[in-house]
Amino acid sequence: MSDTIRELLLSGADAAPALIAPDGETLDYRGLRGVVDALGRELSAFAVGAGDRVAISVPNGPIAAITFLASARIAAAAPLNPKYRESEFEFYLKDLNPKLLIVSADSGDAVLAAAATVGVTVATVTGAMGELTLGKPSSAEVAEWPSADDAGLLLHTSGTTSRPKVVPISQRNLAQSASNIANSLALTAADRSLNVMPLFHIHGLLAGLLAPLSVGATVIATAGFDAFAFFNQLTTFAPTYYTAVPTMHQMIIDRGQRRPEAAAAKLRFIRSSSASLPSSVLEQLEALFGAPVVEAYGMTEATHQMCANPLPPGQRKPRSVGLPTGIELAVLDESGTPVATGATGQVAIKGATVVASYQDNPKATEEAFRGGWFLTGDEGYLDEDGYLYLTGRLKELINRGGEKISPLEVDEALLRHESVAQAVTFGVTHKKLGEDVAAGVVLRPDAHVTERELKDFLSLTLAAFKVPRSIVFLDELPKGATGKLQRIGLAERLGIGPW
Repeated sequence: MSDTIRELLLSGADAAPALIAPDGETLDYRGLRGVVDALGRELSAFAVGAGDRVAISVPNGPIAAITFLASARIAAAAPLNPKYRESEFEFYLKDLNPKLLIVSADSGDAVLAAAATVGVTVATVTGAMGELTLGKPSSAEVAEWPSADDAGLLLHTSGTTSRPKVVPISQRNLAQSASNIANSLALTAADRSLNVMPLFHIHGLLAGLLAPLSVGATVIATAGFDAFAFFNQLTTFAPTYYTAVPTMHQMIIDRGQRRPEAAAAKLRFIRSSSASLPSSVLEQLEALFGAPVVEAYGMTEATHQMCANPLPPGQRKPRSVGLPTGIELAVLDESGTPVATGATGQVAIKGATVVASYQDNPKATEEAFRGGWFLTGDEGYLDEDGYLYLTGRLKELINRGGEKISPLEVDEALLRHESVAQAVTFGVTHKKLGEDVAAGVVLRPDAHVTERELKDFLSLTLAAFKVPRSIVFLDELPKGATGKLQRIGLAERLGIGPW
């Protein structure tokens, strides 16, 4: 097993396809190793080496993938969302203090303006997929390679309720996680990953890119998720799997009902992660593609995957995120003691893929890393077979006059209504109760249902205090850059409450 990105990239037969561009251009493993090595020498010419940081703002696709691999192989890559505004770029560049910022010709003016303000050296990556250059060619060999304990990737947490925290992910974390994911999915060189996830997020970097590369498989490096292009990509590139967040799966289902070629797709499995997958969505996906859906559980501090449901013939349990994959997991009470089977508590993890600390943030590190465990902030329980069930983020639980309500439970109930395509439940400030329940829904095309009818429907399966006081109808759900639902602060953004 590899301990660094450098070693991981040695996987794959020279002539085997490594990356496929949206236009069909293919780069084999010999070519991938060659262009990554050439970019590494150029990075050395910029005085970039082990321990340094390389920020990247390049739109999704093969150039972003190669730039990340070259940067992470020699230093610590810090990919940023190319759609940030100038002020956001300024914040992240100041926080990261990179030795170099890599952009492309289509990265936009905002990042360049921010780099000028912060005073960061900029290099532009240009050229064809197999002949990329930073404009500073060098024949010198890399002076010092990163060790397994050196950072290979730097990412910020989402920062929904506080200042984003920098998560330094080591070379060993990355290599071990890629191996764990590949093992849990039984990936081989024959697999083809359709990567629709952004390459500035841990999900896409690990499950979409590094895991398949670690076994010599092929990565179809798309420009990002496009529901209108998705089925053409299935037909053109014949992937064996794709991994996405639940909101993406829901959009695929909506379009797939009008695309008969969906049933002809040769998917070995479908993977879902980064948010809980409603049971109804899992069932519809399996019916649409005739392939098993594997739900996994991951987060940045664990280098993505912590748990996953087994592939057939192993048992997949609906609503469960599966069994631990390469890590140790426990459910703890407030004192840090493991709770009984079936009892609810905070999910905690430890293992080779778990980062050691947050960067320059001792307070956050002390709060999250306790007694050898990393406290995830997620609430859940383990069943008698060791399968983990999540009941929600602790910060997202709605406390209605002392009654704790899981938004996920209300989401699931709403999605059982035939007219509801998507749902998001969230808390609203209440003067007497502290919080009350509200929900937003997106209806299926040509569907008609009233708020009263939805409340009556929910009353059949939910206790009265869990039924949303208000249900608003939306054209689309509010999502972050990676497609995850954003519950915290949603009431304010929609102008609901306080009540």
